[in-house]
Parts: sequence; structure tokens; C-alpha cells
Amino acid sequence: MNDWKKKLDIVYSTNPDYHFNDDSDNNIETLAEGKQQLRISLDKRNRKGKSVTLITGFSGNEEDLITLGKLLKTKCGVGGSTKDGDIIIQGDHRNKVLDILQKEGYVKSRII
Repeated sequence: MNDWKKKLDIVYSTNPDYHFNDDSDNNIETLAEGKQQLRISLDKRNRKGKSVTLITGFSGNEEDLITLGKLLKTKCGVGGSTKDGDIIIQGDHRNKVLDILQKEGYVKSRII
């Protein structure tokens, strides 16, 4: 994200010593793959009858979550998204996602 987008709410400051303070949580450290406890489940709620594979339990920053989500979407050959700390993969790909995660080092992953 560009730095200027974070400052859109600032209109004007008369303080000559003013410095913009960014309160984002970009300093969250991502746990190692072997320590992550990811849960893989099939979800159909609020999705108009369509099923999605939902990966929850990721501990880390948003960039690493997006990278993992992109890897899973690419390997499964489907669409999806990452939001609110969860990865959503379109369709029922629970076993394939589990295999991919275990090959990537997420050994504590499990299907619920």
C-alpha cells in the first residue's frame, strides 16, 4: 500500500513539529510454518449454496497470509480470497489443500 493512502484523513496541521504516526500493526511476527496450527474446513454458510474451503488459524502479518493464499489458489487452480485472517478457496479442496500445506512445512494442519 502506498504511504499517501494512509494520510488521507489528515487535512492540515499548524504544528511545525508534527509527524504523522502510523498505528498499523505491520510489526506482527509470523510464526514458523511448523508451529502454525491451521484448520481446514468446508463452509457453505452465507454463500448461496456454494461450498468453499476455509483455512483458519493463521498467526502472522497480512502480507504472509496473502502470499500463502495466493500459493494455495495457484496450486488448486481456482479462485478465492484472503480476509479477516482467513483464506477462502472456491470449491471443496480440503484434501488437496492439506497436502499442499504439509509439503510447505505446515505439519500441524488438520481437516475439521
